[in-house]
Amino acid sequence: MLKKTMMLITILYGIGLATSLWLYNHKPIIMEDVGQLLPTRIKEVHSATTEAEIQSWVQEAIENGEKISVAGMQHSQGGQTYYPNGTVIDMKKYNKILDYNPEEKRITVQSGATWEDIQRKINPDHLAIRVMQSQNIFTVGGSISVNAHGRDIRFGSLIDTVESFRLLTPKGEIINVSRTENSNLFPLVIGGYGLFGIILDVTLHLTEDELYQIRSKSIDYQDYPEYFIQEVQQNEDIRMHIARLSVAPETLLRDMYVTDYELVENQDDITNYDKLKRETIAAPSKFMLGLARHSDWGKDLLWKVQDKFYTGQDGNYITRNNAMRGASKFMEYDNARKTEILQEYFVPVDKFTSYLDDLRVVLEKEDLNLLNITVRYVNEDEEAVLSYAKEDMFALVLLINQGRDKKEIEQTEKVIQKMIDVTLKHNGSYYLPYYSYPTQAQMDEAYPRNKEFFEQKKQFDPNELFMNLFYKEYSQ
Repeated sequence: MLKKTMMLITILYGIGLATSLWLYNHKPIIMEDVGQLLPTRIKEVHSATTEAEIQSWVQEAIENGEKISVAGMQHSQGGQTYYPNGTVIDMKKYNKILDYNPEEKRITVQSGATWEDIQRKINPDHLAIRVMQSQNIFTVGGSISVNAHGRDIRFGSLIDTVESFRLLTPKGEIINVSRTENSNLFPLVIGGYGLFGIILDVTLHLTEDELYQIRSKSIDYQDYPEYFIQEVQQNEDIRMHIARLSVAPETLLRDMYVTDYELVENQDDITNYDKLKRETIAAPSKFMLGLARHSDWGKDLLWKVQDKFYTGQDGNYITRNNAMRGASKFMEYDNARKTEILQEYFVPVDKFTSYLDDLRVVLEKEDLNLLNITVRYVNEDEEAVLSYAKEDMFALVLLINQGRDKKEIEQTEKVIQKMIDVTLKHNGSYYLPYYSYPTQAQMDEAYPRNKEFFEQKKQFDPNELFMNLFYKEYSQ
């Protein structure tokens, strides 16, 4: 009897262990992007290291009728990098530099390489990137998929700096794409959110690393458009530019400070400043931002400190590569109930003042925890099908703190839709890499070629192999 009991216990133990192992190996994978508002169950994640394995995963998905999404750093906040029950191909380890020609100012990199990787390679040759975001942490493939822009005011958006790329298509084939080869795909893939295939590697045009002197000062928002046109745009020596708008209740959307990066006459001095800088201690900035999250007086204090800090840099020297490295650690935020999202609105230069007046009316009435607004400039882009720059425009990047529960998401949605209505009223548009708060009607107005984009997607990828939540939301 004891022997039978022990045998039964052994069998039950074995069944329990096998069940536990099965459950562990088959536990659901919940994918989130940096916005943390769209947790989604997916099938699996593949971490790419070679072209052959990426191609094999795509072929397997074709044969099995499955869906694929492509991910880099996942700072897009609207589910652009995953899809329910789909496979995510993580490109971060697919990051080699394949070819570099400093004489021709050209580099070819795998799409998982970051801008930091490129900067480290090209900085010793006094070369720099033409266009990228204000931080260098992002993958090249991800940046191309959102057609990013940054502080540079001379080169436009990222599409202007891309020579060519190789694309793994929905048929599992690898093709070259440029303005002369498979040219119909060039303006669809750039700013195409991974919906036309996997960008394998990219050839980019570079520019000279330069030494700049920082020019910063405070300015009233009503004077900003004229200042930009007269003092910045018409001065060829100013290569980069950024501004910040007050979100403090006392000076909301009225006070600004501007920062210009002006070419130094004696470029021989660049060797004194060209060592790539590491990000400085983030604790004080994180503390101040924390105060701003929780109170109006914190926002007022943060603005006063920022104003003094940034205008206090006036006269300092910095290289182009260092100016484009940016800071990100102070923005890291971990809260079980809240998250921070971005919105970005584009408005024509001549509409800037009236736009802010109308936007202020909305913000003074609504409950929105707005933490920061930076202002950049982007040239008109007629090339990308999903171009956000209908003409020369100012770009306002908004950082918003919000709750994660359904009620707070709905509340934020209402406010953001009102802000987008104001933006559209002033012939503006909004950036697509963020949470899907905009309505379909707002999407149609801001991006009049979006139907063409989605029709081309369905023709090129009729089985909808490459999918994401952004496509699911707006392709109807």
